[in-house]
Amino acid sequence: MEDLSSCCALCRLTSLLLLIQLPTGGSAEGFFVTGPSDPIVAVLGGDTVLPCRVLPPTSAEDMELRWFRAKFSEAVFIYQNRVEQNEGQMARYVGRTSLVSDFLARGEAAVRIQKVQVSDNGLYTCFFRKGDFYEEASLELKVAAVGSAPQVRITGPEKDGVRVVCTASGWFPKPQVQWRGLSGEKFLAFSEAHTQDAEGLFSVEVALVVRDSSAGNVTCSVLNTVLGQEKAMAIFIPEPFFPQASPWKLAFSMSLTVLMALLLGAGYYTTREHSRKLLVMREKENLRVVKEQDRWTKQEVLKDTAELQTELDWRKSAYLAGLTSVCSLSAWRKAQLYADWRKEKFQAWPVTLDPGSAHSNLVLSHENTTVALKDTSVNVEDTCSVLGFESITSGCCYWEVEIRDGDQSCEWTLGVCREDVNRNEWYVESPDKGFWVVGQFESGYCARTTPKTQLSLRQVLHRVGVFLDHKEGDVSFYNMTDGSHIFSFPRASFFGTIFPYFMIRSGDVSLTVCFKEGWSEGHRVPHNSFFLEEPVSLPGEGFSSGSGSNAPPVTESPLLPCKPEAVSP
Repeated sequence: MEDLSSCCALCRLTSLLLLIQLPTGGSAEGFFVTGPSDPIVAVLGGDTVLPCRVLPPTSAEDMELRWFRAKFSEAVFIYQNRVEQNEGQMARYVGRTSLVSDFLARGEAAVRIQKVQVSDNGLYTCFFRKGDFYEEASLELKVAAVGSAPQVRITGPEKDGVRVVCTASGWFPKPQVQWRGLSGEKFLAFSEAHTQDAEGLFSVEVALVVRDSSAGNVTCSVLNTVLGQEKAMAIFIPEPFFPQASPWKLAFSMSLTVLMALLLGAGYYTTREHSRKLLVMREKENLRVVKEQDRWTKQEVLKDTAELQTELDWRKSAYLAGLTSVCSLSAWRKAQLYADWRKEKFQAWPVTLDPGSAHSNLVLSHENTTVALKDTSVNVEDTCSVLGFESITSGCCYWEVEIRDGDQSCEWTLGVCREDVNRNEWYVESPDKGFWVVGQFESGYCARTTPKTQLSLRQVLHRVGVFLDHKEGDVSFYNMTDGSHIFSFPRASFFGTIFPYFMIRSGDVSLTVCFKEGWSEGHRVPHNSFFLEEPVSLPGEGFSSGSGSNAPPVTESPLLPCKPEAVSP
């Protein structure tokens, strides 16, 4: 727990230093929410406070404040429009919560919970929102209750000892029970059983068998590990309670010990001889395996060398063929795409939309390839998204998406996301939340980084290619109309499963996954589909993903070679 608290404190300090370096031009995206780094301890039945604050200090009087449990909809307390809101609050917190607003003007707020219950134990999230920008922080509440003192009784003889039982009730969390002897030594072998009542409080029953007739007093102690409070009770066991030992049992035990020693000696000698023979046979087998591996390795090296030479010859011929087919300035620019021999081939990934993952405000086509809003005239407050049906766990793949009927008022994003992302209600995509997406918003095209990156494109996006290298953690986007590079996210460390991601927030727009004839799983992109990390430009001519009003439109796909009829003799 101490390591986790230190890590959280370090993360908050780093985020605070980054916020101090942000411009102070009045942007709403300029605050950070923090809570206590250590768990808050509350006694059952008492009151407790869950504090959070804004850094740098900013008035939170006009913000939306919310404390919730595991889900955003599980609201513990809501403050909005300078008024406490009861609608949407969980039933068990109604009438038990209030806002501590003494320092709200300087960004410090707290929720007081009265009459703490066992069900209040666990994690909480405080959420601060101003306009479209929000931040949140996590905090932990530990509820503790010290129950009854332990009751100890002797239940009778058992085998060669005396059975002693210790019981206690009304503890939370589950208490730690320990038996100790007269001189303070601990008994390690005992049975323990726990039960919980309707209120969640623990009862414990621990049984110990004392076999030493000279033990005298034994003490049962019950400890609350959260509060560090302990209750104990001792009991004296008279010697007559212990069963008397018979002389023949001692003689039998000694004989059995000698016999076991002889058997162990004979077994040790037999095992040692057998192990020596096995060692000799294993060494011979290892020598044979090493020789076989050396021979196999030499064959693989020769094979890899031949394949590498063949690959280099093929790429060189493709490059030379691209240069000889140059028929115009536009074709010359396309020929430069053949020059990047560093990229491996990408698989054309046949994406279909998963209706089970679609938001209720979205409608999918019959083929599950197109998504749009059901009613574009209604203002949707939630973030409406849908995932691709096919998951991606490894390899290099790409797919193309067509944007239809989209104008400047539409808001949409597309890209990839992790399997475990939170897509409930309203949220903002970012890499730290498991989203790698670009799209169009009221401010224009942007990449959803933290903070978001504004994109300056030379033409309206109608067809976007999403390229994913799962092993290298690379997500890149290209304009498939003219082949220009849109944006590449910094290298990410992917883990687990990745899904194609599509979101529409507003506007009469549709996103369509483009299928090509002959596509199937495992199908490769043609060998000339390599992309440069940086745009190529001619002397005096521009070719990049930036804005340029003089750039001529290109209607051919940059992945296709120059048409034969366009090549001059």
